[in-house]
Parts: sequence; C-alpha cells; structure tokens
Amino acid sequence: MCRPTAAVFAVLTACLCVERLCAAGRSQQLNYRPVIGVLAQENFPGDQFARGSSYIAASYVKYLEGAGARVVPIRINRTQGEYADTFSSINGLLLPGGDVDLQTSQFSRAAKIFYDFALKANDAGDYFPIWGTCQGFQQLSVLTANKNLLTLTDTKAVALPLTLTPAQSSRLFRSFPKDLLQSLAEENITSNFHKWSLSMQNYSRNAKLKRFYKVLSTNNDGKKEFISTMEAYRYPFYAVQWHPEKSPFEWIDKPGMTHSTTAIKACFYTSSFFVSEAMKNHHQFSSPVEEEQALIYNFSPVYRGIHAIFVQNYYFD
Repeated sequence: MCRPTAAVFAVLTACLCVERLCAAGRSQQLNYRPVIGVLAQENFPGDQFARGSSYIAASYVKYLEGAGARVVPIRINRTQGEYADTFSSINGLLLPGGDVDLQTSQFSRAAKIFYDFALKANDAGDYFPIWGTCQGFQQLSVLTANKNLLTLTDTKAVALPLTLTPAQSSRLFRSFPKDLLQSLAEENITSNFHKWSLSMQNYSRNAKLKRFYKVLSTNNDGKKEFISTMEAYRYPFYAVQWHPEKSPFEWIDKPGMTHSTTAIKACFYTSSFFVSEAMKNHHQFSSPVEEEQALIYNFSPVYRGIHAIFVQNYYFD
C-alpha cells in the first residue's frame, strides 16, 4: 500500500487552511442589505386615526432607513413559531418608545420571545443586535432583571445633556466624533419623554442588571440619577432612554423637542451604529418574494398632523 508523501500532506494541509480562511472570511463579511424588525405595540387608547389593533411610529422606520436599512414590521398577537420564522429572516430588532404595560402587553410578550431568541443566537455565535429606545430601554431592563425596577422621574418633556462615562470603553460611542460627544455632554440635545426610569440605585442593587449592562451615560432630574444610555457587556444589545429619532422626524412644538444640528447628528450616529451592527448578521428570507412581501413598503403611513405626538403612524391588524 502506498504511503502519502510529505508533499501530499503539505497540499492537504494547505487546502484545509484555505478552507478555514474562506469560512472565516464569510463570517466577517458584512451584509450590505440589512433588514431590521421594528416591533409594533397596542394602539394608544382614543387614537382617532387608529386602524387595526397596533401601530409603529414612522419616525423609527425613517431612523433606520436613513442609515441604510430596510424595515420589517413585527406584529403583535402572533405565534412563537411565526416569530421564530421572522427572527431567522431579519438582521436586528428595534424596540420603540410608546406607552404599554411592560409585563402584560402583547408588545412585552413578543419582546421577550425575540429577546430569548437573540440570547440563544448570540450564545451560538449568531450575531444578532437589539436596540431599545425609551420604552424599549425599559423593556430590556425588565426582561434582563425579570422584574420591573423602574422608578418615577420628572422627565416627561425635557432635553438634557448626557453625563458620559469614558467613551473609549463603549462600543456605541467609541466611533462618535469628539465634537459630537462634547455636544452630547454639554448641550440640551437629548429629548426625554418618559415618566419611568431605571435609577442608578436600583441598577446597582440588582446583580442581574449589573452583570449584564454597562452604563454609558446617566442623567438627573434634580432628585434621582437615572441611566440614559447602556449596552450589554457580552451581547450586541443597546438602549437609550432618550429619543434620537425625534429631532429630525417629529415636529410637535413642546418642551423637550430639539432640532439643532448636533441633535440631528446624534440621531444619525446612533442609527448608523446600530445598522452597522445589523450588517454583521446574515439571516435572510427564504426567497426574494417572501422578503418583498414582508417589508414595510407594503403599508402606507397615516398622517396624524404636524402637532401630533407622532406625525405619522403605520397601523396593523
């Protein structure tokens, strides 16, 4: 029986190395056609424009589209199997602001399902990012702590500067221009429209939250210090208690709204960062037809008026 020569072994070894390098290269390639899911929520009581049972504010769709992503609406009241199919097709998830119960609503039910999917996927090496804004921030804190640790703050309509932790230790803020970080720290450009916050005290007393999230910025309503920006240590999960999307896309004239150049710049850099995270994911729909049918382009936003809380909403059955 012939024995393989040293030269043959060398060729086989080289082939294996090339194959491994090619596989590593595929995993590092970016997906330049990202699709991000935005979770719908129950309609506001008394919304005269409502059609169906749930909505997504159009500002969140524009927020992602402006940074180079496409959007799939994720409806409430769907089965876990349907959500599993959606999860395997999208490249990230945005949990928007709003006003629903964080433990009993259909929004919270769906958020938990996707949160659990994302934990398992990331643990298995399948990079899947989540972004939470305002209510989305709060929902993530409830899911991680497995309890509601939010506390009342006087922050219903106020623009604030951020008290930043060192930016170089943050994935989110690391690439922000120095002048923008300075503006975020010195100018009243982060819009706050919430009455519930995660206080530093409650965060510090909860081992689950402390282990899971790094605090990137805090704010103070004059009585309580609360977390305004955070990111997970081991997972690509990010949350802001403030509203970067409102500056360029919402126009209600009330305290807390700001349309300065630096506020709009902050919107772009946050959305661009999250979309760049979604580009690291390679989930895809089973066919181009299925993808096309799922995209939010199939729905028309409803104009609610320039002075409404949300200028435009998408409504769903």
